[in-house]
Amino acid sequence: MVEYLRLLEQSSLGSPGAGAVRRRSSPKAVADILARSKVGTSAPSPSTPGGLTVFVLDDHEIIRDGLRARLEQEPDITVIGEAATATEALARIPQLTPDVVILDIQLPDGDGITVCREVRSTMKPPPACLMLTSDTDDDALFGAIVAGVSGYMLTRASSASIVSAVRTVAAGGSLLDPTLTAGVMNRLRRGAGGVDPRYEQLTPQERRILDHIADGMTNRQIADRLFLAEKTVRNYVASLLAKLGLQRRSAAAAYGTERRLRQES
Repeated sequence: MVEYLRLLEQSSLGSPGAGAVRRRSSPKAVADILARSKVGTSAPSPSTPGGLTVFVLDDHEIIRDGLRARLEQEPDITVIGEAATATEALARIPQLTPDVVILDIQLPDGDGITVCREVRSTMKPPPACLMLTSDTDDDALFGAIVAGVSGYMLTRASSASIVSAVRTVAAGGSLLDPTLTAGVMNRLRRGAGGVDPRYEQLTPQERRILDHIADGMTNRQIADRLFLAEKTVRNYVASLLAKLGLQRRSAAAAYGTERRLRQES
């Protein structure tokens, strides 16, 4: 735990306040958040009576312990729960109703993006989700934004940055680690490059489901919208992932969002 905190403190990243913006629900939120991530402003600190409550989801015990130890040095922040798996998190988060959930992407039985999507679609009010991960993949970043993540930080960020990020997302702000924005902006700026033969393979129903995935909908929500069985939706999702050459649902969400943004540009 001490070693983890020491590594966090030695990071050269600046304050996550750089790039704090308000969340939007439209697909353009992806581009807007990325474009504003260089502004260098920060969201105000929340004034929640009794302080902020945080839930930590990570399969590494040393990271959970390190985050708890650092966050609870703050007099107004309390870590009210933790989990090592997606299943445990989905059972505990609705019961504890934290203000902020800190999540890793890769989990033994799923991923943090799916957990974020589930809790934000079912809890009222939904918690703010802060992704803290070593994953620098653009697809993961896009998928996290589509799922409703308010912040995306790398694990090498300083502990002070992480504390500031918790306050920012709790106050309704959004932020991205500044080291990630350039690559994603370049990806957004690329031209459509003509017809994508992978997309042309999709059936009309698969295209509709891809659009709903890009909107952050779960299989259950898609099934209700399209009047299908949830198992049927799962089969469609597996088929479209195979046709697009993608491994993860978050990658499909990123692909659908990027395609939509290019069409709107």
